[in-house]
Amino acid sequence: MRIVITGHKGQLGRSLWALLADHDLLGIDIPEHDISRPEITDVIADFRPDLVLHPAAYTDVDGCARNPDLAYKVNVLGTQFVALGARKAGAPILYVSTNEVFRGDQEEPYREWDETGPVNPYGRSKLAGERVIRALTSQFYIVRTAWVFAPGGNNFVTKIIAAADRHGSLRVVDDEFGNPTYAPDLAEAIVNLIQTERFGIYHFTNEGACSRYEYASEILRLAGRENVSVVPIPGSEWKRLSTPPKHAILGNYAGTALGITLRPWRDALRAYFVVTGA
Repeated sequence: MRIVITGHKGQLGRSLWALLADHDLLGIDIPEHDISRPEITDVIADFRPDLVLHPAAYTDVDGCARNPDLAYKVNVLGTQFVALGARKAGAPILYVSTNEVFRGDQEEPYREWDETGPVNPYGRSKLAGERVIRALTSQFYIVRTAWVFAPGGNNFVTKIIAAADRHGSLRVVDDEFGNPTYAPDLAEAIVNLIQTERFGIYHFTNEGACSRYEYASEILRLAGRENVSVVPIPGSEWKRLSTPPKHAILGNYAGTALGITLRPWRDALRAYFVVTGA
């Protein structure tokens, strides 16, 4: 099978590449390839893929708030060029989206069919990317995920450990909730999904949810840094450029119906520490 993987140097892209290594793969990533340039359409189409996996994105949430034009250039226009390449090749496309397409104002987990309503430029750009996919092809998977972490990545886990080692104590928001998601588990779920050829929208995260404070506390416990003081604070006391959705927890309803689930996030986090030895 011939497969294009955009963002193949990123956390999820590397995990997908490892799982699909026995296929004929084309990686699309900067600096060799820029998805926001129109020529990427022909690069993809000329490879004649059977499938296009599109996790590439501008995921710096505060950076998107600082420069919304760049967010739209990469996450919307880039997605359009990638989707056109897939359509030109006659290949299905899988687009990786985010929990931040939701408003974050409901207590229960968001279902795949719930109304969206992003509250920041990152979420708006990713939702616009979803709309581009749906407009350009009927052969698509949209996979929404959240709080992705992986060995070797720049993520919440590595940032918490670095901050703990630097400061000796932390203040972490306790009123923002989401689903920590281990990239290798997410990649496995995606590989299982594409084998079904059941197109549609899916929510794939590790099972369970937590606050940023709970997440940070578990990270430090597993990292052997229980002596680090962690003080819970409201989001209003943590000044940042972007406003995240407060309660954008995803529920995996569509995937569960196909038998595709991910293990609990605490188990996945333990696996991360086994791999990294951090």
